[in-house]
Amino acid sequence: MFNDKKIHMIGIGGVSMSGIAYLVKDLGATVTGSDITESDITDELNKNGIIVKYGHHPEMIKDADIVVYTAAIHEDDPERIETQNLNKESYERAEFLGLLSKQYKNCLCISGTHGKSTTTGMVSLIFLEAGLNPTIQIGAMLSQINGNINIGSKDYLIMESCEYADSFLHFHPTGIILTNIDNDHLDYFKNLDNIKKSFKKYINLLPSNGLLIKNNDDENTNDITINFDKKIITYGIKNISDYRAKNLSKNNLGHYSFDIFYKNEFVCKINLNISGIHNVYNALAAFALSYQYIKDVNTIKTALEKYRGVGRRFEYLGTCNGAYVYDDYAHHPTEIKTTLDSVKNVNHNKDWAIFQSHTFSRTKEHLNEFANVLSNFDNVIIAPIYPAREINTFNINEDMLVNKIKEKNPNVVFIDSFDKIVEYIKKNVSPDDLIITIGAGPVNKISNELVKS
Repeated sequence: MFNDKKIHMIGIGGVSMSGIAYLVKDLGATVTGSDITESDITDELNKNGIIVKYGHHPEMIKDADIVVYTAAIHEDDPERIETQNLNKESYERAEFLGLLSKQYKNCLCISGTHGKSTTTGMVSLIFLEAGLNPTIQIGAMLSQINGNINIGSKDYLIMESCEYADSFLHFHPTGIILTNIDNDHLDYFKNLDNIKKSFKKYINLLPSNGLLIKNNDDENTNDITINFDKKIITYGIKNISDYRAKNLSKNNLGHYSFDIFYKNEFVCKINLNISGIHNVYNALAAFALSYQYIKDVNTIKTALEKYRGVGRRFEYLGTCNGAYVYDDYAHHPTEIKTTLDSVKNVNHNKDWAIFQSHTFSRTKEHLNEFANVLSNFDNVIIAPIYPAREINTFNINEDMLVNKIKEKNPNVVFIDSFDKIVEYIKKNVSPDDLIITIGAGPVNKISNELVKS
């Protein structure tokens, strides 16, 4: 379908778009791209024979057979205008990824409000350990593949499947993991009911012989799978499930050990090397899906115990003034609660949370929930809100969050630049404290700067 095609990608420097560029190049296409700024990602694309130019380059549209753009590229973009003028075949990123997913025998989609990247990483590592050479597309950096993409065989595509703007409704899954459903992306979905409706449409994309792996402890997931007429395999800890974790214990780093039972029969013991009860759920999901294709329990167990996480998921970076520095991508109150649990499971003195809220709409929608969870850290520093795709028409600012947190915890401050936050932390932390940057925006620049000292 893509062999000998010329494909131009607008906004090629994004994590997902760059991954798609490599995938379609592997399928025989010639790929070019444009982006506003140069980055490590675009440098790597150029090194691999994908020509990237910076700024607006409508002249690059002329030779393209297909144009792909991200949702952030508006209709008034010069390259999109030229695409329209020349009547070129064009697709938004998710639509195009859906076309790509048809090219693989098994398209295994990992979805859910929380835990997608980690679970995708676990499944990927299991299939790599089994020697199945999967093609992988993940929304985070996985050290075993030195990035977010692995060009493998056409037998297996393992992909992180995002719900935002109904992106996942363009995909063609043969197997789905559904980790959970929660209130998020309300700028698009408006309410939980609409989120659940979208996920219901998504799981119904499965073919008659498709497979759904679902979290049986998640009420919202259970709601949408009532009367679902395709094969379901369940996992959980609390509720009776096909795959269930029992006899849980944890070490002083918060790493859990647990026994996996399948229909009340012992399967194996797993000793995770990442922290948090949420990762027990993620490991169960990965085990349940992988066993449908890989019948060797020892291979799956070995991979899960080798797994050390993906980038920006409670990632240990180093030290600053003798304090431990971590970074986490959490940008929803539920995810921050998970991060908080991980922090409290690590032996340390005081903890310092540096939080950058992601989008004005999410800040406003979850203001009270953000304040409630953040107030449980010993010290809280609020960084400037990251706007992403938005302008601030929501009557929200950082001081509103600070004041809410102060109702429960006086140790909170807003600092208006990353450089000032770095300076403040260096002056105030002590040895054996724990520092963590939290957010989906560039707040990790702070933690990376701290470990340089």
